[in-house]
Amino acid sequence: MPDAIFDTNTSLLVIDMLNDFVRADAPLPVPGAEALVPAIQRGIQAARKGGAGVVYLCDSHRPDDLEFRAWPPHAVRGASGAQVVAELAPQPGDPVVHKRRFSGFFGTELDMVLRERGIRRLVLTGVLTDICVYHTAVDATQLCYAVLVARNAVAAATTEDHQFALKQLERLLQAGLVEL
Repeated sequence: MPDAIFDTNTSLLVIDMLNDFVRADAPLPVPGAEALVPAIQRGIQAARKGGAGVVYLCDSHRPDDLEFRAWPPHAVRGASGAQVVAELAPQPGDPVVHKRRFSGFFGTELDMVLRERGIRRLVLTGVLTDICVYHTAVDATQLCYAVLVARNAVAAATTEDHQFALKQLERLLQAGLVEL
């Protein structure tokens, strides 16, 4: 099934699959994030096979970021915790877009990177379903991208948050839910 999703007008977004969120000893471990790795690996392989792009969205904060008022320090620019987990590491030529806020579009070059490649459809993977994945999906739909969310390749802090976000993505944003 994943092969049918990807073509040259599509990009797979790997959102915040960083050491600081995925590893159990991280400052902000997301329950189940490590279990997403095989599905995201399948998605990356299918995307490359289908000629689709793979774009990495990475939280990247200054040491004094105001976000740390609400969350423990995480994904500090230049620290190992801000790196994509080794199992999903970007390949040469894969765009890596650094972001300081929830949406991958807010204050970043993501829209330009996608439009330069002729991308019209996005497949979202990563963490957190109800925060960065959701806010990226909202902005993507507002920018007229078709959005698919790989329900077996996203996770939230709680099952309730995950399920609620998937419902909102499907109902409000008309995002398609797919499996990788």
